[in-house]
Formats: sequence, structure tokens, C-alpha cells
Amino acid sequence: MRSGPAALLAFTLGVAGVLAISGPASAHNQIVSSTPAPHQTLTELPARFEIDTNEKLLDIGGAGRGFAFEIQDAAGRYYETGCVSIVDDSMFTTARLGAAGAYTIVYQLVSADGHSVSGRIPFDWDPSGDATVTRGVASPPGCHGAAGPATARPGNGGSEAGRDSAVPLADILWIGGILVTVAVAVIITLVVLTRRRPDDEPEETDGGPTSS
Repeated sequence: MRSGPAALLAFTLGVAGVLAISGPASAHNQIVSSTPAPHQTLTELPARFEIDTNEKLLDIGGAGRGFAFEIQDAAGRYYETGCVSIVDDSMFTTARLGAAGAYTIVYQLVSADGHSVSGRIPFDWDPSGDATVTRGVASPPGCHGAAGPATARPGNGGSEAGRDSAVPLADILWIGGILVTVAVAVIITLVVLTRRRPDDEPEETDGGPTSS
């Protein structure tokens, strides 16, 4: 019974270490708002199409590598310029659309923890008679005539961001840390449970051991 508190302490420290290590591994950016909003019906073009997240985006070198902001109609034609701007926790592009109908924004971004996240934002376009109409193209355009980006991989519907399937080095290191912490906690617990204290030895009488 004396080893119970020590074993409990070792177990608690092990669990606390696991929780402390595993927490940051899932801290990828979440979408908090977008223009247009999911399933919104636009009647006029906004100043720009925009996606806002809860943390600063990771734009290494300011080149927008790993970011994409595509606008597709129901026939699969593209209407974006191919240029994406990243400022702090937001990404945006020029708002362009064609004829009235159903459209989908397909986005990809790099979150603060280095994960690529992607998803879809469906919306409808019901313009007035004097709205500017853009002619769609068959493949994603590149910014200022550059080669177009790879098509963003869609995640879950709406504005829910989906984790990229690739496991980055940071997560591998976190998982390794979790395993080490658990192993140390198990070893400490085993040592505490198997250790025999001196005061646990059987006592002998002055006359030596008694016989039955």
C-alpha cells in the first residue's frame, strides 16, 4: 500500500507529459469566416474573395508557396486570376465570376504549424443585369502569366478545413516524444512497485525464529 501514492504520482506525471507533448501537434489553422460564406447567394461581386483563419498563416519567403484560391463553376471552368495575397491570418484574391449559377471556392493554405489544409466553399451567383461577367477557362491560370498552381486538394464540405494526409517532420518528433514519455513513466512505475523497503522485512523476536 505504501507504494500506491508513488505509483499514482508516476502515472500522473506520465499522462501530463503525454498531454503536454501531444497538444501542439493538432494546432492547425481553422477557418473562422469567408467571403462568400458557405452556401451564400451573391447578387453583386464583393471587393475580393477572402478566407480568414484563427492564426497567422505560414507564408515562407512571401512567395505564396502552398497556397491556392480557385473559383469554379458547375461545369468546372475557372475564374480566378491565379494570384493569392496572404496577410497575417487571411488570404484573398480578386473576385471574378461568370454567368449566374452554382460556384465553388477550392482553397489550400499553409497553417502556422506547417500543415497544408484545404477545403471547399460552395455558393451561388445571382447577379443583376449590369454585373461584370468574366469568361471562364479550362485550367487554373497562373498569376501574371506564370504556370498555374496544382489544383488544391479539397477537404470536407463548407468552410471546414481538412488536414493534409502527409505527416510532417514536426509530428514525427512529437510522436517520438510521446513514446519516450510513456516509456519513462512505465519504468518509474515498475521500479516503485517492485522496490522492497527495509521496513517491510519481517521482524525477528529476541529468541530467534519460533517454531510451530
